[in-house]
Amino acid sequence: MKTLREAEIGSTVKVVKLHGEGAVKRRIMDMGITKNVEVYVRKVAPLGDPIEVTVRGYELSIRKADAEMIEVA
Repeated sequence: MKTLREAEIGSTVKVVKLHGEGAVKRRIMDMGITKNVEVYVRKVAPLGDPIEVTVRGYELSIRKADAEMIEVA
């Protein structure tokens, strides 16, 4: 299982599954990260948190903890 946190900078990955439950999962989905959507990893902050991605045509910064809940291929 590979997570969004482990994705390489400059790569495009596809969301396979969202882990987590309740409000956390809902918040990730509200940001536009849903199953089968493509996510481009733009850059990672110097200390690894947050991760900046492009999803559905807009830039989004997500925390490392949230990125670990997003399984990608």
